[in-house]
Amino acid sequence: MTPERPVYLDYNATTPVDPAVFAAMRPYLEQEFGNPSSGHAYGQTAREAVEHARRQVSELLGAEPDEIVFTGGGSEADNLAICGVAFAWRDRGRHIVTTAVEHPAVLHTCRYLERRHGFTLTVVPVDATGRVDPAAVGRALRDDTVLVSVMHAQNEVGTVQPVAEIAAAARGRGVAFHTDAAQSVGKIPVRVHDLAVDLLAVAGHKVYAPKGVGALFVRGGLKLEPVIHGAGHEGGRRAGTENVAGIVGLGKACALAQEHLEEERRRLQGLRDELWRRLVAAIPGLRLHGDPERRLPNTLNVGVPGVAGEDLLAAAPGIAASTGSACHAGRTEPSGVLLAMGLAKDEALTAVRLSLGRFTTEADVRQAADLLIAAVTELGATHRG
Repeated sequence: MTPERPVYLDYNATTPVDPAVFAAMRPYLEQEFGNPSSGHAYGQTAREAVEHARRQVSELLGAEPDEIVFTGGGSEADNLAICGVAFAWRDRGRHIVTTAVEHPAVLHTCRYLERRHGFTLTVVPVDATGRVDPAAVGRALRDDTVLVSVMHAQNEVGTVQPVAEIAAAARGRGVAFHTDAAQSVGKIPVRVHDLAVDLLAVAGHKVYAPKGVGALFVRGGLKLEPVIHGAGHEGGRRAGTENVAGIVGLGKACALAQEHLEEERRRLQGLRDELWRRLVAAIPGLRLHGDPERRLPNTLNVGVPGVAGEDLLAAAPGIAASTGSACHAGRTEPSGVLLAMGLAKDEALTAVRLSLGRFTTEADVRQAADLLIAAVTELGATHRG
């Protein structure tokens, strides 16, 4: 007999492929196998599918179709944005501004430019909720600043950044602005003109599309150096034969997100808040990490005093969750994001991230709460307060 699978509460790490997304992809994994660059009928069918998906992504983001560049994922989109601007604009300056709570795809790329290409980097701190002060970013700007990169929503604690305010200030100084929106797209409204961004990264596997596909919004007219060289795919901005099935899946996922965005946002926020109510009523001293209001509707990052997050999840095998970013899975070091928010090392190690999604039910929330409360009791945390 197959054991029952755990309740999945790790949607910020990855999402399952929506059945409607898989159905849209399937023909392009079977009979419609053409290369979009080929001139014959097989290629034309594939090319039309790619362009249809480009329109679907652009409509969700409020962009023009020719401003969407398909990539191999969110990390590649971030790399293309950051390195693309840095290399294209380096005659003007070699200074980049970012924050202490960015995804590794941003921070490590900036550090690479600093280490190998002579750029300088200013890392702006955040407050105790993980939120960056727009004025602090403004003060970090210099005459040689070419790029500011601030993520839209933090992947570990869910805090939503004041991107529009920061981006407007950067663009007012003639500085390009990039945001990693992998966690926010499909969960809250993400419209590129409302946010005033020049570049915005999307990851397919965060929006119920498959892994290995993403997109980068590049504002029309923005000078960008490609980082993958070859033929002139994607308007010369990203070489390589397009992943047609994956791109079709991303397009369909964006269309679904646009259709159901507001009702799903309300549903997830209600489930998240119910999970919090159940946990905080039964676990003395339970701490919430992140902004209590300006936060993704699906994300709950909590800490039980005196209990390591890894121990808590090990004691609750009926829940599939994480202690932080999936990019750091298996670590025993505390989250750099939580340390940047001012938590002590011992407190940061208590963190557990519970992220809900499209297929989370009320029964899942009740079961998860019961399992976590039982695990805390088993570990004796209720006696430590």
